This record gives sequence, C-alpha cells and structure tokens, in this order.
Amino acid sequence: MAGSPAAKRRYGSIILSLACIAVAAAVGWSLFGKRADSLASAPKGEVTGSIGQEAPKPVGPSGYPIPRFVSLKAEKVNVRRGPSSDHPVAWVFQRKGLPVEIVAEFENWRRIRDSDGEEGWILQNMLAGKRTAEVAPWKAGQNVPLMQSAKSGAGIVAEVGSGVVAEVENCDGDWCELKAGGYDGYIQQTQLWGVYPGEKVD
Repeated sequence: MAGSPAAKRRYGSIILSLACIAVAAAVGWSLFGKRADSLASAPKGEVTGSIGQEAPKPVGPSGYPIPRFVSLKAEKVNVRRGPSSDHPVAWVFQRKGLPVEIVAEFENWRRIRDSDGEEGWILQNMLAGKRTAEVAPWKAGQNVPLMQSAKSGAGIVAEVGSGVVAEVENCDGDWCELKAGGYDGYIQQTQLWGVYPGEKVD
C-alpha cells in the first residue's frame, strides 16, 4: 500500500488463473480488489502472517486468543482510525471473505491487520470466524500450485494466482486443504496469509 494517495485509490482486480491438469483446460476470472481508500491509509504495521506461533497466545477481553485470524462478513466493510464510529474511515474493504488478523480488542471493536500490513478498527459484527486465506500475496503476478495431496511430489490440480482468497477446509501444521474456484487441493501453509505456520485448523 506504499505510494501516493492517488496510487492507493484503486479498485484493482486480482486474476485467478486455474488450469485443471486432468482435462487440460484453463479457467480464469477476475476478483474485485480487496479495498478502496477513502482517506489516507492507516500507518503500516508489522505483517505477522508468516511468523510461527510457538508460545501460547494471550487472551483478549472476548475470551479468544490475540492475535488470531478471522474473515470479513460483508462485501463492504469500513475500517476506522479508532474504536468508535466517531473516528474517520481510513479505508473500505471491498471483498467478502478476506482474511484479516485481529491484533487488539476494545469493547465491540477489533483492531485488524491485513496482508499489506495496514491496521485499523472494525466493528466485531462485521467479522466472521470462518477461516480463509490469501494465496501468497507477496508473489504478485505469480501462481502457486494446488496439489492433489499434502506432499510436494503430488500431482497438480490447478494453478492459483497470487492474492486469490480460498476457503480453508483444514490444516495439519504443514499443509492446508483449500477450496478455490470450485477446485479442492492442498497448498503449503508457508504459502498462505490467513493461517500461521504450524497452526492446526479443523
């Protein structure tokens, strides 16, 4: 999200290119960009999606661990500069199901961080516990193979574009089973933002 405000005000598109090996067919479509800035972006925070969680996480006022990953419940979600409706909107998310990381809690507000490292406050009722993940958002323009099974030598089901949001079925600590564009398969957890390396998800 670095750059001028003009450069940040965009409704980009992410292209998901899925090539099914079994039938040698290609499927592609575009997804709306995940956010649109309405004011200057919030200060950048440290991206922790690639950091392992070895020590037990502290528990927030809600009784849930912090940090933790959740997903956006609506197509449009306002992100504010502080934990109240009196604070100005910093930007607007434009992608239902996008994973975000909760890093703090205050009453019914949650401070979140996205895959760009940006932080802001969202009402708790705009977030869902459903787990999703962004496929290697740091590999812009590249594809990541979706494997038939949880091992490097398995056959390739499809090629998933960087930044694509997939549903997380389960993770064993090394691999996650995902659904993306009608395809099921496995991607290594280190290639995903929305799950912690080593985290197990049922």
